[in-house]
Amino acid sequence: MPGSSAEAPTSAWRSTPPTPPTPPTPPAAHRIAVIGGGPGGLYSAALLKRLDPRREITVWERNAPDDTFGFGVVLSDETLGGIEHADPVVYAALQAEFVRWDDIDIVHRGGRHTSGGHGFAALGRRRLLEILHERCRDLGVDLRFRSEAPPAAELSAAYDLVIAADGVHSLTRDAYADVFAPSIETHRCRYIWLAADFAFDAFRFEIAETEHGVMQLHGYPYASDASTVIVEMREEVWEAAGFAELDEQESTERCAKIFADALGGRALRGNKSAWTTFRTVVNKRWSHGNTVLMGDAAHTAHFSIGSGTKLAVEDALALAACLQEQPGIPEALAAYETERRPVVESTQRAARASLEWFERLPDYLDQPPRQFAFNLLTRSRRVTHDNLRLRDAHFTEAVERDFGCPEGTPPMFTPFRLRDLTLRNRVVVSPMDMYSAEDGVPGDFHLVHLGARALGGAGLVMTEMVCVSERGRITPGCAGIYTDEQADAWRRITDFAHDQAPGTAIGVQLGHSGRKGSTKLMWEGIDDPLDDGNWPLVAPSSLPYKENSQRPLELDRAGLDEIREQFTSAARRAEHSGFDLLELHCAHGYLLSGFLSPLTNRRTDAYGGSLTNRLRFPLEVFDAIRELWPDDKPMTVRISATDWADGGTTAEEAVEIARAFADHGADAIDVSTGQVVSDERPAYGRSYQTPFADRIRNETGIPVITVGAISSWDDVNSLILAGRTDLCALARPHLYDPHWTLHAAAEQGYSGPGVSWPQQYRAGSRRPQTGRTDAPKPRLTLGG
Repeated sequence: MPGSSAEAPTSAWRSTPPTPPTPPTPPAAHRIAVIGGGPGGLYSAALLKRLDPRREITVWERNAPDDTFGFGVVLSDETLGGIEHADPVVYAALQAEFVRWDDIDIVHRGGRHTSGGHGFAALGRRRLLEILHERCRDLGVDLRFRSEAPPAAELSAAYDLVIAADGVHSLTRDAYADVFAPSIETHRCRYIWLAADFAFDAFRFEIAETEHGVMQLHGYPYASDASTVIVEMREEVWEAAGFAELDEQESTERCAKIFADALGGRALRGNKSAWTTFRTVVNKRWSHGNTVLMGDAAHTAHFSIGSGTKLAVEDALALAACLQEQPGIPEALAAYETERRPVVESTQRAARASLEWFERLPDYLDQPPRQFAFNLLTRSRRVTHDNLRLRDAHFTEAVERDFGCPEGTPPMFTPFRLRDLTLRNRVVVSPMDMYSAEDGVPGDFHLVHLGARALGGAGLVMTEMVCVSERGRITPGCAGIYTDEQADAWRRITDFAHDQAPGTAIGVQLGHSGRKGSTKLMWEGIDDPLDDGNWPLVAPSSLPYKENSQRPLELDRAGLDEIREQFTSAARRAEHSGFDLLELHCAHGYLLSGFLSPLTNRRTDAYGGSLTNRLRFPLEVFDAIRELWPDDKPMTVRISATDWADGGTTAEEAVEIARAFADHGADAIDVSTGQVVSDERPAYGRSYQTPFADRIRNETGIPVITVGAISSWDDVNSLILAGRTDLCALARPHLYDPHWTLHAAAEQGYSGPGVSWPQQYRAGSRRPQTGRTDAPKPRLTLGG
């Protein structure tokens, strides 16, 4: 399937000792039933029979042996390595069939950009099944084609182990839905699997901008004379183009005409091909008693990263190994899920990022051509700037030149200008509450904390949320800027940053806690109300944050005016304190965020209801600050782009919120998510909030700051060069390493103007040597 070898490898097997001799007594899993004759089911049957020839293994497949859907299968080098160690016979047969190539071609608006060094291996799906059929027969597996498997409950009673490899429409999963608890999500694009009777010389992505909308082709060879071709488009484009009224042959001919250039005028053919929408399958549990899900029955990953067959084969490897290692079937199935689930979830996150990228393809069409190609290649976040540079330095350097990187300068060390403030690099120390102020006054801790990070090389260092009033604090330890004493204390910190870390900007984030105030310090009970000494809370609506939280007072007209004045007074003090940038905190469920979300704003006046009304008060506060904040100094706004809860702010609304603030003079949008309601369900993962920033930037053209689980300089370079963000804000990495940016420069061998080591630290500007570590051994080794 498309893209598997272009994706960075994911660990599929771990070190294991040599397989022990065959036990003298029959194994616990002696009689095994396999439902489904796809690659995962067949390979698991072959492995388990090879591990112990005494096993009785039966595979049921409803279709004929030569019935298959789709055309070509792409396998990664890592998956092949697992097969080689577990079953050299299958590996040798696959090796004899593979077609291999290295290049990816991206064709868009008449331009063709090629990136090499990717290392693909593919073969026909039918031939893959034939190889596995032959291996199963040689080993003595009972293959039953054109046969519906007995019901799962019947098999479970008659066999020691039931492997449900019955695909995305799994009847076994449906039969035990109350246990497996499946979640199935249908996505926005229609696609169709077709084939061409010639071999592409590269993995080809081609974009067609038609009168009906954008369509894309994914094509790759799977034999010396054949290629898989997938045509994909948004549902509304598919409908507008009239595909809903066409049969298979008419659709095939129409696609061939649309992509005639890519096909050289040649025809396409189908194989019971039909337009469909991709469904992401997730299960809370993968086993029930002695029945276990495998492959697409347990999980699916979008074809654009080519992981369906790869995941199924790796499932088979892991299940076979766990059955060897564990004392019984329950322990083996638990170990199998424990091992595979993190790998699968990581792959599904990457697949979702890739899927959503293609769903939003029109947003990227106006990017510079090479940046568009780089963006496509790195869409899943598995391929990054650094490993793409290793694969094809010439291509990556061309993208960097187009972006404006001076020679030898990583993208993260290019400058970025906001009004008259030029940041020397793209790294931001994200606001992080420290809960260490006394009566709102920042002290020595704040001087050392922020001063260390200013010395650490970031282009912009942000304060924690600085509260605009005493009652606007989150906790008694929160810093403020509502008194002159506090402003003077902040001046001490900005003076240090400017004097000792010249070139580093320091910004202040102004906010009001709203309904999330009067709580304990984070380490004493995050979001829990104080045991005593509480102060009254205000919010857009009288809704407590949690069941045990204090109920806030709904703000009236006088209260709104007072809050606005508190923000403007704080902004005046922030200017006196010497801050270079001001950020208005409209995220995370605090006061201004509370106006924006429909879950926290139930007002019936001009400040509630429609998005325009919910925006009204935050914009009034922004306008009041912008009017007095110096014209040459930038203002940014942090928003929660989704509430991660039903009925909350949508990604579409986040775009409109960002656009509204930009129209009122915001210089950039700092895009975070969640923390608005206590019952949120975030989809955590690496760079998990970036797609929201990406969408805002590429739909509106507004500069954005992205934040959230960005931990490596490679991620920062990748996101910036792809045009998904302008600045990257990192929090926890800067807690782990205050000099994160300096170390990122050292590790990349960079010493230009984008970063400067303090004179006192220059002796430490080289990375210390480290010792050697051994690579892991294969997951399952059986010998010849």
